[in-house]
Amino acid sequence: MDLWHCDEKVNHTLKHLVDWKFWSDEDVRHALELSRTVKHKRWEFQGHMQGNTLVMLFQKTSTRTRVSFEAGMAELGGHAINLDWRATNFTLSKIRFETRYLCRNAAMLMARLKDNKDLLEMEQAASVPVINGCCNLYHPCQALADMLTIAEDRGGAIKGARLTYIGVYNNIVNSLVSISAALGVHLTLVCPIRDDHTIDKESRQKLLDVGQLVETLDAKSAVVDADYVYTDTWLDMEYFNDPSYEQEKRKRCDIMLPYQINAELMESSQAKIMHDMPIHPGYEITEDMVECSQSIIYDQAENRLDAQKAIMLHLLHGL
Repeated sequence: MDLWHCDEKVNHTLKHLVDWKFWSDEDVRHALELSRTVKHKRWEFQGHMQGNTLVMLFQKTSTRTRVSFEAGMAELGGHAINLDWRATNFTLSKIRFETRYLCRNAAMLMARLKDNKDLLEMEQAASVPVINGCCNLYHPCQALADMLTIAEDRGGAIKGARLTYIGVYNNIVNSLVSISAALGVHLTLVCPIRDDHTIDKESRQKLLDVGQLVETLDAKSAVVDADYVYTDTWLDMEYFNDPSYEQEKRKRCDIMLPYQINAELMESSQAKIMHDMPIHPGYEITEDMVECSQSIIYDQAENRLDAQKAIMLHLLHGL
């Protein structure tokens, strides 16, 4: 099955956030600047969501997505409702029926789902903005927080930043590729494991065409001149401790262990270290690297809050 065939059937407008590839470069840059403004002037946005409810639907586990969206709505004067997919009638009925009902009670929907096609069904049925809180193909909210972290570290001058990602080619990579094109970030990918069916080839080609993408399997050389080195879990979080995936886990670890972020790899690099969390120490990164002087991982996680606020403010109020 071609996972990309659904894209052409959906009217991707600025009303929703499925991924940054569906937004103009100008609107992506605006979202980043708004997130920086919100971060530094939080008090100016108190009350902007008064009287509005965000419904958060979780099919995938979450810490940062739930906390940042719920805290963000509270700080903006709004309200958030948390729904566990397994405890709702989404398990019994059609997605579009339940989505249309939710839109009668909420100003926005945020869905963290396993399959992009389910998210697209929600988007097609929705009469309020839908935000992709993570799916198998994209993670746009994380990507904006990543770029906010880099922008803050560089005093706002993000264009020309050199980011190296080392890990499995996954939903994080798809969204990093699409947002980097708009922001002028140079991206180097070191991805020994990739599934061609889940790679956003359109966004990848766009980044290649503007000369902002390099792909290599030489991790040592990839980190030498990098400003930032980013890694992620080698196996989807919901499967990491699942005994039925133990064989796949061992297989991936055998391939990926030489690409671990550790002191030996980083000895010739002054790059800041990033990770979207949750972290599996001893796998994609060693524990000492998580809290070393080069790490900005907790700053990156903190920035989810202001990134989510900016997304919601822009989608609902056009700020």
